[in-house]
Amino acid sequence: MKRIMGLDYGDRRIGVAISDVFGWTAQGLEVIERRRDGGELDRIAELVKEHEVGEVVVGLPKNMNGTIGPRGEICMEFASTLRESLSLPVHLWDERLSTVSAERTLLEADVSRKKRKQVVDKMAASLILQNYLDSKR
Repeated sequence: MKRIMGLDYGDRRIGVAISDVFGWTAQGLEVIERRRDGGELDRIAELVKEHEVGEVVVGLPKNMNGTIGPRGEICMEFASTLRESLSLPVHLWDERLSTVSAERTLLEADVSRKKRKQVVDKMAASLILQNYLDSKR
């Protein structure tokens, strides 16, 4: 049984989440800092091997009216780069409110701003992946 990886692709960081072996639950794994040299792809490939990942889900930010803007196009490009470099199925998943939702949850839990910054991307990746997993049931 292969795991599924969820990615929240941001301007500066990539939140990473991973499913359990049954594909039921998503757990935040880590946050990868984006680098000019594209080193984040190597880290993702390491995680894919380490956790025996069989497919990847990348959050696709859409505008509220459902259209895809510049951010969405960047994510689509990233997904196709991943597809080529990992030779795995890569799905795009509508993530319109995942970061907002993660922020709200952390605010409600009274997590400090500094801590929120470190956790929000990982949490957004978990939400993207969890929503994807739930949709497959």
